[in-house]
Amino acid sequence: MATPGIKIKSEWILALALFSLFFGAGNLILPPQLGMRSGVSWWQTGIGFSVSAVVIPMLGILAHARLQGDMFDFSRKVSAGFSLGYCYIVYAISIALPAPRTASVTHEMGIAPFFDSPALLTSLVYFSLVFLLVLNRSRIVPLIGKWLTPAILIVLIILIGSITLTGEGIIAPTLLDNPFSEGLLEGYQTFDAIGAVVVGGVILISLKREMPDLDATQRFRYISRAGWLAGLGLLVLYAGLILSGALMGDALNDGLSRTEVLRQMSARALGYNGNLFLSLLIALACFTTAVGIVTGTADFVQSRFGNSKFVYRVTALVCCVLGVLMGQFPVDYIIAVALPALMFIYPLTIVLILLNALPPDWTTPRVFRAVVFTTLFFTIPDFLGSIGWPQLSQELESWWPLQSYQLGWVLPAVAAFFLFRATEKPPLNTTAV
Repeated sequence: MATPGIKIKSEWILALALFSLFFGAGNLILPPQLGMRSGVSWWQTGIGFSVSAVVIPMLGILAHARLQGDMFDFSRKVSAGFSLGYCYIVYAISIALPAPRTASVTHEMGIAPFFDSPALLTSLVYFSLVFLLVLNRSRIVPLIGKWLTPAILIVLIILIGSITLTGEGIIAPTLLDNPFSEGLLEGYQTFDAIGAVVVGGVILISLKREMPDLDATQRFRYISRAGWLAGLGLLVLYAGLILSGALMGDALNDGLSRTEVLRQMSARALGYNGNLFLSLLIALACFTTAVGIVTGTADFVQSRFGNSKFVYRVTALVCCVLGVLMGQFPVDYIIAVALPALMFIYPLTIVLILLNALPPDWTTPRVFRAVVFTTLFFTIPDFLGSIGWPQLSQELESWWPLQSYQLGWVLPAVAAFFLFRATEKPPLNTTAV
């Protein structure tokens, strides 16, 4: 999840902006290890990963285009209080997990391999710079972001091509019990569905400002076409990285962390100088992502307290202090800590995206509330299992559909939608006779 500046001039420019928004440096470290562990089942995990890391986020952008609103409007049909609480939870998760993870990725990819420096020092310097740029609203970050994505793409295309086109790799047997579901759950760690809810409103505001002549229908079509172009780019890139990881599986140790897998793949495919260059690009991309997350969070909290500059500064400081404390931990530790939060918030975010993507007359407030609260209730077993209390989930696995895949909430949510949709009273006929 990344947040560079957005300047919309055409559908292709908007597609590239969307691609940049979703393709953060954290996304890079997930597919290679997933592919390595998937082995011959790489295509199954690739499909699962793409559902949660590509299809759902793109539907989130389309949902915003249909809604023509901001993040607060995304769950307003449940209630205003629920919507406000959801916004605060999303921003809290963003500053507590993906933002510190950028510092950890920077240390493991760009500092630790080349310098004998403690992670705490990296995190302290990193978020001190983040805080300075957030306070000064520097134009450096959008400028860096403008050139980073094309540069990273070029290097990754070379990396993927050098691994997949040589024909030297041997794909090992899979190490995963459920390749599709494990790929789907790993896609949660991109935070891109949450990113779609957060940045979709930003895209819409930018489009209204730069193309004021477009009406709501034209904006929807414009964003839809750009969204699927961006989604296609993400799909191809993720598939390439997962396949590359699978092809390198026989040459890599299963005990390697996510960053170590990417680093070793890069070193083998690009050599020392290429690996150093990719590490630098990833560090810069992480930094722009962190600045974007902290700025967005500070903006939101400030908007709830009368646009006070003091509140903005205090919020930014709290975000950065939390970033220093969490960012000193290894990437895989932060990913493990993130799992309970994601098992709680991601199913809710997915159903909100799907409900907002549907025609408005299909999703009345009553339907919204039924689906949302049903989803929350049936995520409890997975949430408890993720924090070390798997008993309830294990008891349900033998008879509850999809529970063994940690997707027990899916069918109840679908059932709630169709049940409450079928029992919805038709609108009164007010046409004059």
